[in-house]
Amino acid sequence: MKKISVILMGCGGVGRQLLQHIVSFRSLHAKMGVHLRVVGVSDSKSLVVPVDVLKEGLDDDLLSEVCSIKSAGSALTTLGALGKGEYCVFNGSESIRETEEIAQLLGKSTGLVVVDCSASSETVEILMKAVDLGCCVVLANKKPLTSTLEHYDKLVLDPRRIRHESTVGAGLPVIASMNRIISSGDPVHSIVGSLSGTLGYVMSELEDGRPLSQVVRAAKTLGYTEPDPRDDLSGMDVARKALILARLLGKRIVMDSIKIESLYPEDMRPGVMTVDDFLQNGIAKLDQNIEERVKRASSNGCVLRYVCMIEGSSVQVGIREVSKDSPLGRLRGSDNIVEIRSRCYKEQPLVIQGAGAGNDTTAAGVLADIIDMQDLFP
Repeated sequence: MKKISVILMGCGGVGRQLLQHIVSFRSLHAKMGVHLRVVGVSDSKSLVVPVDVLKEGLDDDLLSEVCSIKSAGSALTTLGALGKGEYCVFNGSESIRETEEIAQLLGKSTGLVVVDCSASSETVEILMKAVDLGCCVVLANKKPLTSTLEHYDKLVLDPRRIRHESTVGAGLPVIASMNRIISSGDPVHSIVGSLSGTLGYVMSELEDGRPLSQVVRAAKTLGYTEPDPRDDLSGMDVARKALILARLLGKRIVMDSIKIESLYPEDMRPGVMTVDDFLQNGIAKLDQNIEERVKRASSNGCVLRYVCMIEGSSVQVGIREVSKDSPLGRLRGSDNIVEIRSRCYKEQPLVIQGAGAGNDTTAAGVLADIIDMQDLFP
């Protein structure tokens, strides 16, 4: 049995779902000759580890309790009275030091996969040290790959030891498909993608004549948006995904190089207007402009989509008119879609489409990335 040691940073929806997948699929992985040994789970404040990380992993019952506790909004420290098996809990700076010590113990001996399912930019330094220590890295967190070029270059220095499929399109094979195209020597000419389930839903609902304000409020009620919908409407999440794809193509750019269209003006940004004020009063002021754009697109036989466009040295994110009969134009709901044009896919682009959001789908992509690294382990 090949043992892969895993330390997880981030106990949000994706992190918890990943732990549940690991526990649930033990028999499947056993048939593959693989055992995933979870040697650490951390949130923003604490880290839980087995007493002897060289010999043990966290017990499956304990991992299930971690999921229950974090789902209830409690801290990992409450495991003190509930946990099963031999384990320790570290807090604050101690948890960071312990994470680094585990990486040092396992990185160059038996091997370790450091998994980042957080949404934090503060994990970058830990990841840098993990790379130095010979660890593998799997990311659902987009921020490390959209940090400075120095950080990016270090993360991808050994492409075999990093996987980040779930940073773009959740579980869709966007990164893997691009890597295959790039490895074959087929030059990519352009990428166009609708990479936000939230904005995909908003744009397709606008086609039915509903005002933007009504659609966004409904999306928030359905749980499609962040607590502050402006986090989605700003386009920053799509811009991060676009930057990851552009850098994968070898473009030496930073976030400031990307032209981003926000769906709200500066005077409605967070810090100037509260979430409640934005939803009750601010967003209604945007209805007329969007309605006019929808009608103009319709008169041209088109619909509106919020997309990223990568072509040549240009990377742009914003609303575009696309033909109703195109794959992008036919997109409905919260699905993601990516169209890749290259020498081989010049007349008919390679189209990748499917569920591009959701904790389950994203966690499945992370788990597949971990298993994909098994050949690097003794």
